Amino acid sequence: MCALYPELMNIYADRGNLLLLERRCRWRSIGFSLHQSGLGDELDPDGADIYYIGGGQDRDQRLCALDLAESKRDALHAVAARGGVILAVCGGYQLLGRSYQLGTETLPGAALLDLNTVRADGPRLIGNVAIEVELDPGERRVLAGFENHGGRTQLGPSARPLGHVLRGHGNNGRDGGEGAREGSVIGTYMHGPLLPKNAWFADWLIRRALGLDQPLPALDDELERGAHADARRAAGV
Repeated sequence: MCALYPELMNIYADRGNLLLLERRCRWRSIGFSLHQSGLGDELDPDGADIYYIGGGQDRDQRLCALDLAESKRDALHAVAARGGVILAVCGGYQLLGRSYQLGTETLPGAALLDLNTVRADGPRLIGNVAIEVELDPGERRVLAGFENHGGRTQLGPSARPLGHVLRGHGNNGRDGGEGAREGSVIGTYMHGPLLPKNAWFADWLIRRALGLDQPLPALDDELERGAHADARRAAGV
């Protein structure tokens, strides 16, 4: 696994997503190693099975946006082209789009997802959120988490949302969509962190990264199911 900008893009305990993936691999005797790619570092498009970008403050996000455009965008496109998994949360999600407008300044995005984000003057979109997703054909599940963002994200014609909002605001508080997905590239505003509240989704990411069709060996997920149930209840679902 490769974490992009882990010292800058890590608010609301989003590093917990990395820990959850490491533990669920280790408990199944699946080898796991974590690498980092920071400002100025070249990114190896074949160096990991999963690439991860968390959320950050506007100041840090600006630094990462410029570095991403200058030194990592082509590599991330190569990851997506070979079917590698890319997961981006909140600010990282915004950076996977085409642009992020902050007042009079427009930050470049990696253009992995057909979307644009504008920092709105209105109230932040804050609260517990739950969405219905269909990651595998015919199998609908619920992702539950927490959102806190001032940006309003609009998907372009070639993008589709990660899921349909059951409770909460989603991408912009208007169109009923949350996040975006194209193949194995996934972006979402859910954090706090996301994966400990949705261990089934972590397992889906692991399976996708390893190219497995069959389910992973079962774990004793009593605590994980309880965390998911609590997150759903908090969202009113």
